[in-house]
Amino acid sequence: MPLDQLPLEARPREKLLARGPQALADAELLALLLRTGVKGQPVLHLAQAMLDQFGGWQGLLHASVTDLAKVKGIGPAKLAEISAVLEIARRSLLQELARSPVFDSPAAVKQFLQLKLAGLTHEVFGVLFLDAQHRLIAMEEMFRGTLTQTSVYPREVVKRGLALSAAAVILAHNHPSGVAEPSRSDELLTQALKAALALVDIRVLDHLVVGDGEVISMAERGLV
Repeated sequence: MPLDQLPLEARPREKLLARGPQALADAELLALLLRTGVKGQPVLHLAQAMLDQFGGWQGLLHASVTDLAKVKGIGPAKLAEISAVLEIARRSLLQELARSPVFDSPAAVKQFLQLKLAGLTHEVFGVLFLDAQHRLIAMEEMFRGTLTQTSVYPREVVKRGLALSAAAVILAHNHPSGVAEPSRSDELLTQALKAALALVDIRVLDHLVVGDGEVISMAERGLV
């Protein structure tokens, strides 16, 4: 039924104000952003249909403008609001990483990379450039690839690290398959980058592989 026909305590906005956002189901949170449904489809139904279509929040938040535009009832305003929520989350985590050494908050690093890389249909290789205190200088997307492969050029990572006066880096890439398990090629790439960056006194602290719902640290596996 439409939100205005629900009991007051069951409406998402009132429920959030009374019990906090953690009390809301995924569809209720999305319904708050969408605000209205479409003819014959109340907003809660529309929200649940979108989550089902895109495979939950990860898929929805990484959906392209073209994909979202195909959903009946999602116009520019609603698309902008969904994108803004994701960007707010990213910036909040980035500010947290910039304030203190990244290893003071390893969970925040993984959360940020999940927001940034999980759910993409192509492979992306990024680098977190760190200062001498291991605080974040910048996170940059260095290379993009296909569904299964990305070409990474160590000299470009070295060049960018020098330009930013980085003392250390954390490497990161996603597996579009959703399986975060590092491959043999990931191990070889890590060692090649580690050797190249060592020539200019930049340390490789970790290489994080992002899948659906999981981020694996290669350092924790003894592979860095």
